[in-house]
Amino acid sequence: MQQTTTAMAGRTPRPRLVTSIANTAEELREVQRLRYRVFIEDMGLTALERADGLDCDEFDEHCDHLLVRDASSLQVVGTYRVLPPAGARRLGRVYSENEFDLGRLNALRSRMVEAGRACIHPDYRGGSVIMLLWAALADYMRRQGCDYLVGCASISLADGGHNAVAVYRQLRETRLAPPEYRVTPHLPFPHEKIAPALDASVPALLKGYMRSGAWVCGDPAWDPDFDSADLFVLMPLANLDVRYARHYGVGELAIAA
Repeated sequence: MQQTTTAMAGRTPRPRLVTSIANTAEELREVQRLRYRVFIEDMGLTALERADGLDCDEFDEHCDHLLVRDASSLQVVGTYRVLPPAGARRLGRVYSENEFDLGRLNALRSRMVEAGRACIHPDYRGGSVIMLLWAALADYMRRQGCDYLVGCASISLADGGHNAVAVYRQLRETRLAPPEYRVTPHLPFPHEKIAPALDASVPALLKGYMRSGAWVCGDPAWDPDFDSADLFVLMPLANLDVRYARHYGVGELAIAA
């Protein structure tokens, strides 16, 4: 799998970007270094600092790692970690089960891909990288024969949690999953005890999920390590809006599956 894009903004050329899957140990380390910069250094999470400068855990070796590389500098500038059903079976769980009870989703596991650890280098957040990652993710799911995408989407608690409450209340009214797909957080975020912000600012990744037809599957969990409220999202490819399906490269057969 390899996709490329070259964009122009006025007369200023943007980098040529190439997508692929990490195939070597060094490519995995490149991905882990980018994740460390975005999730640890840029967020100032000193308690999670490591001497090797890598963000890694036991899930990495069972996952595939989508990456976007600047073809000129060869720098990895975006990544998405995806756990296919076979990897989840080897592990005995998916990453989201660290935060949620997913018992109601057991019937979906053989057709479910979990995506996480999405991050983009600060200098490349103009939109092209995330579009390429989504297109690569859609292609990956087709090749895996899976029609459900799941994962956690984080909302920062840097403001005391007010925005997280506002976002959750908004999505609870508009994008709540049917009861048979509801999950339960192990460590609930106390959204009922915190006043919502006046205007909800939905993080870009979560907004992309919702625009593409995903559901929020219940109350948020609290992640104290990353100081975030995490929502579990589920996107049946059958829900994928046609315009977004075309944008991300999902064919009509995949939509109808």
